Amino acid sequence: MRMTPSPALTADRLHTPVLLKEAVDLLSPPPDGVVLDLTVGMGGHAQELLKRLPNGRLVGVDQDADALQHAGLALKKDPRVSLFKANFADLLWVLEDLPFKEVDSVLMDIGVSSLQLDSAHRGFSFTQSGPLDMRMDTASGHTAAWVVNTYSEEELTKILFEYGEERKARVLAKAIVKARSVKQIDTTGELSAIAQSVLKQGKKSGEKHPATRLFQAVRIEVNRELKVLEKGLKNAVKVLKPGGRIAVITFHSLEDRLVKQYFKKESTDCLCPPDIPQCVCGHKASLKLVTRKAVIAGEEELEQNSRARSAKLRVAEKLPKAVAV
Repeated sequence: MRMTPSPALTADRLHTPVLLKEAVDLLSPPPDGVVLDLTVGMGGHAQELLKRLPNGRLVGVDQDADALQHAGLALKKDPRVSLFKANFADLLWVLEDLPFKEVDSVLMDIGVSSLQLDSAHRGFSFTQSGPLDMRMDTASGHTAAWVVNTYSEEELTKILFEYGEERKARVLAKAIVKARSVKQIDTTGELSAIAQSVLKQGKKSGEKHPATRLFQAVRIEVNRELKVLEKGLKNAVKVLKPGGRIAVITFHSLEDRLVKQYFKKESTDCLCPPDIPQCVCGHKASLKLVTRKAVIAGEEELEQNSRARSAKLRVAEKLPKAVAV
């Protein structure tokens, strides 16, 4: 669905895209190229990319309708830009609506955005009380309240351990189940208070808030973020032209590990165990690594934008005659 920016929204919200120069420089799109910004957000990276595309096109995709409206304002109805409301895992059908089926560059800026975090009614923030929602696409799927109030203690323990990397997952899950047996948990403030009552970290300067891992785990579960990322990576590589580049910015270790492993796998020919003398898997590399290690923000950016502290950028290039993934 093509989006038209709402005139009621304003573009004065402060937004600083992370690793902006590094991402755009490493993508290096041709002047007449086509760029897919699969998490266009508020248009920060897109604006910089358009400076490199005097004769090109930019396709912005985001599942968050609010973000798309802000992006529309930021990009000022630029005729080179097309915006679509979609999950980036569904980019193949987005291209069906366009006159090209391959692109020169793909950018994926993964995770929760500052717009989402700053809006209490979206339910992403544990520092502002609001409804337990956490859906990136507010028009579909189950809310965080549904997860918190209906999952069994075992299911909650599993997502807290796997998606939140929470060492006290079982203790925290037990506390959530106990609290909801008295009263349904409806707000982010109520959920955050449970974490603070159970966990002791976050008291000293520099320590994470006790609810950090809990909110991360529930958010990932609500939005199926890791499964969507895996599918999105495969589809992005599928639509890249040979020689085209994909850049992915992540904000926590689970995402970064998934991207790193996918790039490593797709930049390797044979995936057979080392004790097999001859390749039987038939796997052929579709990518070559542009960044051997993750690119991180420099001191200057960190001073201006604390959100960049956890950001990691990885870039790969599609090989000629690549086998479709």
